[in-house]
Amino acid sequence: MEVLTSDSLATAIRNSASYVHLSVDESSYLAEHILNFFGYSDRIIDNVLHPEDRDTFYMLEDATLMETEREETTLYDGREWRIHYWLLRHSEIFNRRDSGPQVVPEAAEPSVYDEISDDLWSREGPETEDEE
Repeated sequence: MEVLTSDSLATAIRNSASYVHLSVDESSYLAEHILNFFGYSDRIIDNVLHPEDRDTFYMLEDATLMETEREETTLYDGREWRIHYWLLRHSEIFNRRDSGPQVVPEAAEPSVYDEISDDLWSREGPETEDEE
């Protein structure tokens, strides 16, 4: 299995359609920030995240680079306890890194001017007998 590096994650982030506007420095900072939470682990518990960091994780989940997992356990007093985890999607990160930038083509909005013929835009009017 290939080791996930900050460079690989930064490239995958930049190649995501939602993040093509990020510079190399911005995506590298984001990748290092994300990987610092994981350390040598494959998943982290959601409770360690601050709200700003959780928002970033949700944005990366929307870009399909991360996913969530939930585990339920029974406490000694019989109550159910849910634990939420975040996981990096290694295969998707490597695929995105290798595939190059994803550009979402912007749909051209129809314009009323598209239906007007080019003849109407010319400044030349119809010739009259007076001009001859």
